[in-house]
Amino acid sequence: MIDETFRGKRIALVHDWLTGMRGGEKCLEVLCELFPQADLYTLLHVRGELSETIESMNIITSPLQHFPMSAQKYRYYLPTFPKLIECFDLNDYDLIISSSHCVAKGAMHHHHPYHISYIHAPMRYMWTLYHTYFEKPSVKLPVKWMARWVRPYLQYWDLQSNDRVHDILCNSRNIQRQIQNIYHREAKVVYPPVDMQSFQPGNQRENYYLMVGAFAPNKRVDLAIQVFNQLKLPLRIVGGGQEEAYCRSIAQSNIEFLGSVDDATIAKLYQNARAFVFPGEDDFGITPLEAQASGIPVIAYAKGGALETITDKTGIFFQRQTVADLQTAVETMEKRWHEFSPTDCHGQAQKFSRETYRLEMFQSIKAGYKNWLQQNARDQSRSQ
Repeated sequence: MIDETFRGKRIALVHDWLTGMRGGEKCLEVLCELFPQADLYTLLHVRGELSETIESMNIITSPLQHFPMSAQKYRYYLPTFPKLIECFDLNDYDLIISSSHCVAKGAMHHHHPYHISYIHAPMRYMWTLYHTYFEKPSVKLPVKWMARWVRPYLQYWDLQSNDRVHDILCNSRNIQRQIQNIYHREAKVVYPPVDMQSFQPGNQRENYYLMVGAFAPNKRVDLAIQVFNQLKLPLRIVGGGQEEAYCRSIAQSNIEFLGSVDDATIAKLYQNARAFVFPGEDDFGITPLEAQASGIPVIAYAKGGALETITDKTGIFFQRQTVADLQTAVETMEKRWHEFSPTDCHGQAQKFSRETYRLEMFQSIKAGYKNWLQQNARDQSRSQ
């Protein structure tokens, strides 16, 4: 979708890391479709783990690509990320679009390029979810010490690097508030996309519950496992991540770990599940919308982006991240799952379609770029 505004312009996309197709990468994929001529800069690229659209881009990586065990242990290099993202030379570009939940928005450049950043979250593990990531009993002591030592530096860098961004977009009102509170900047909400063609209601419902996503601390996979261990109900979990070994170690036989699955399998898993379980606090959360697009209700923690995507007609909320609260919600779903209409669930997800995201992103980027050009022209006129 290149119109005259961007014809002949040099465009750079910047994304934190490319290690799998999660919510941020699904947003990035649309940007790659909008600007296929762009260069894509990232700290790390694990080849073969992304969609064909992203893999087809001209991908430029940082020195992290060559660090020992970086593909598996890249998070251990977190203190180096600010310097690594600053190593890219972006000064010859006309337009920089960053997709950031860590350091991508801090890519270094001089005054010339216009930089608009789509912020998924302000470095959540150093700000709002620091204790969730680093102060849990399961976190090893050296990791806790490292996090406490590096946190002031990363917070300072995160705040200072905001000066490199002209305009900010974000994925939810939840993150919009965080950006205002932490960065003292205004941001426009553009909700992430759900591929409505890939997820459709099915005709057969089984008795299992489903989770899909990374085994990250904020996802609280461990909490869901504890509850389903007690209830002896079947829970199927798709995905992997840094807490996978621990979660497997506490799971009983009614918990099934499916790892990575193909698109057709995951669509069928959504369609046939009794309900989707979302016990974590997420910035936005695309998987609950994929579940609703598939016609099934969601059990969700009443915080973060879930409050913007799930209604009383499409799910059940629980108020505290405790075994007792989640267990009550699951028991309620066991009694009421048939009351949730697949039509209502699918209709709610349609509000967040890929087409809507694509159009709003393009219009926001175009408007911001044009305003910046006009402001530059006025500044130059006044200086003459």
